[in-house]
Amino acid sequence: MINLIIDVSRYLMILLIALYTFFNFHIFSAKDEYKKKKICRRQNFSMFLIHLLAYVITWFETKDERILVFYLAQVLFFLVYLFLYRLFYRNVSRLLVNNMCMLLAVGFIMLTRLSFDRAMKQFVIVVAAAVITWIIPFVIDRVWQLSRIPWIYGIGGIILLGIVCIAGTSSFGAQLSLGVGDFSIQPSEFVKISYVFFIATMFYRSTDFKTVMTVSAVASIHVLILVISKDLGSALIFFVAYVFMLFVATGKWLYLLAGIGGGSVASLLAYQIFGHVRTRVMAWLNPWSDIAGKGYQITQSLFAIGTGGWFGMGLYRGMPRKIPVVEKDFIFSAISEELGAVFALCILLICLGCFLQFMMIASKMQAVFYKLIAFGLGTIYIFQVFLTVGGVTKFIPSTGVTLPLVSYGGSSILSTFIIFGIMQGLYILKRNEEEEDEE
Repeated sequence: MINLIIDVSRYLMILLIALYTFFNFHIFSAKDEYKKKKICRRQNFSMFLIHLLAYVITWFETKDERILVFYLAQVLFFLVYLFLYRLFYRNVSRLLVNNMCMLLAVGFIMLTRLSFDRAMKQFVIVVAAAVITWIIPFVIDRVWQLSRIPWIYGIGGIILLGIVCIAGTSSFGAQLSLGVGDFSIQPSEFVKISYVFFIATMFYRSTDFKTVMTVSAVASIHVLILVISKDLGSALIFFVAYVFMLFVATGKWLYLLAGIGGGSVASLLAYQIFGHVRTRVMAWLNPWSDIAGKGYQITQSLFAIGTGGWFGMGLYRGMPRKIPVVEKDFIFSAISEELGAVFALCILLICLGCFLQFMMIASKMQAVFYKLIAFGLGTIYIFQVFLTVGGVTKFIPSTGVTLPLVSYGGSSILSTFIIFGIMQGLYILKRNEEEEDEE
C-alpha cells in the first residue's frame, strides 16, 4: 500500500511541478494584473500540494513525529511570507516571491530526506534571512545615495576576500569561510553583491577608458584573491559578471571579445599553475579511469541521474547519500534520482523564469545605475545555476558552487535573499513610477 501511495504521489508531484512551470512562463503573456494574480494563485496551490505530498511520503517512510511539526512550521512560514510581502509591498513581483518559495520548498523536501538536522538548520536560517532582508525593497525604493559610495563597495570587498585568503577555514582544499563561534560565514557570497554595486556605481558615472581600466584593475584584484584562495567557482562568477556588465555599460564588442580572450588565457594559466585545477579537469575528462578516487563524486552523480530516469525512483527509493557533499554542490543529482529528470528540468526552468524576470526589470529601468545592478545580479544568479548543474551533469568541470535557495548553506541562502530583495526593490520602484506617470 505504501509503495502504491509513493508511486501515485511521485507522478502527481511531477504533474504539479510541470503545471507550476507552465504558469511560470504563462504569466509573461498575461496583460492585466487580475489575470497575473490568478496565475500566481494557481502557482501557490501547486506548490503547497507538492509540499504536502512530499511530506506525506516522508512521514510514511520515517514515522518520525518531528516531521509533522517541521512540515506545519514550513507551511506557516510560507503563508506568512507570501501574505506579508504582498501586504506591505503592494507592487511586489508575485512571480519572484512564488519562485523563491517553490525553490525553498524543494530544498526543504530534499534536505529533510537527506539529513533532518541540516533541514532544521536550513529552516532557521531561511526564517532569519527572510526577517533580515524584509526591509531591502523599502531601502532600494528610497535611498538613491547607494550610488555615491563606489569605493566602499570595492575596497570593502577586497578587504573581506583578503581576510578569508589569509585566515579563512579550508574546505575541500579551498579557503572559503571564516569561523564565528559555532558558525561559519562565506564572505564571497556577500562580496559578489558589493562587487556588482561597485561596478554599477563606477560605470554609472563614466564609461571612458580611464574608468574602464580602473574598474578592470579592481575587478582583477577580486578575482585574483579568489584564485589564490582556490575558490575557483566564485572567481569565475565574478569574472563573467564583470565582462557582461562592462559590455552592457559600454556597448563595445571589443571589450566583450577581449574579456572572453583574457578569460581563456587565464584558464590555461590556472590549469598549468594549480594542481587542484588539473585534478578537477582530469576528473571531468575521464572520471571512469579513477572511479574510486578522483572521479568518485562525478561518477556517483551520473549514476544517480541515470538511475532516476525521467520520472525518478521516488523519495527514499534512491541512494543519494553515496554522492559526497550531496546536500550542497550535488543536490541537483539527488533531485534527479528520486524525483526524476522531468522534475529536475522544471526546477531549472523555474530558475530561468527568475532570470527572465530579472532581465525584464533591467530592461525597464531608465537609470543606468539601477539597470546595471539588475543585469549584474541576474548574471550572477543564472551563471551560478549553470555552474552547479553543469558540474553535476559533467557538462563542465565541477566548481563547488551551490544551487541558490535549494542547496544547504547559510551564506548562500542569505545572499540569495538579499539579491531577490534588491530585485524586488527595483521592480517596486519601476511600478511606482509607472503608476505616477499614469496619474
